[in-house]
Amino acid sequence: MEANAPQFKLILGSSSTARKKILGDMGYEFTTMSADIDEKAIRKEKPEDLVMALAEAKAEAIIPRVSIGESEGDAEPTLLITCDQVVVYEGVIREKPSSEAEARQFMKDYANGHAATVSSVLVTNLTTGSRRGEWDKVEIYFHDIPDQVIDKLIEEGIVLYAAGGLIIEHPLVLPYIKEVVGSTDSVMGLPKALTERLIKEVL
Repeated sequence: MEANAPQFKLILGSSSTARKKILGDMGYEFTTMSADIDEKAIRKEKPEDLVMALAEAKAEAIIPRVSIGESEGDAEPTLLITCDQVVVYEGVIREKPSSEAEARQFMKDYANGHAATVSSVLVTNLTTGSRRGEWDKVEIYFHDIPDQVIDKLIEEGIVLYAAGGLIIEHPLVLPYIKEVVGSTDSVMGLPKALTERLIKEVL
């Protein structure tokens, strides 16, 4: 991509700090809007279907709130990126922990084991209505995670807001990551290469 500004407006339909950082690191300027949807109302058997359905529901919630300039015909298109992520452990979908006890159990499960993140990215061209979405899966293998590390993480509290109670880029967690099969930005909630490709596809 050339150094000059891309010829479109970009809205990130997420209030996630990690996603904002990744999109910023990719060189984009964007505004953010968050979808106020009841995620629990959307249920799917397969994690891949669930994250795609949630990304679509978020897009549907945000689109009516966006005003698109109707003026000159060559106005730059507006693109909306919506995403979702779940953690899958032994075939079970994990969302944000409902309590400290659940967060603790989640982390104990990962110790010496592995989990996967399934992340969706949906890019909607609000000017043309064109929409492309895909999901990305990353496998994460862990060493043993000491109890005192789990205690510290819970005390600090960020893990309570993360899908599956999992933040691999956290300085306390990093030393216990054995291997990540896939991209770290995907685990953090926004796979760069996939996002880049979907943006190109809807333009």
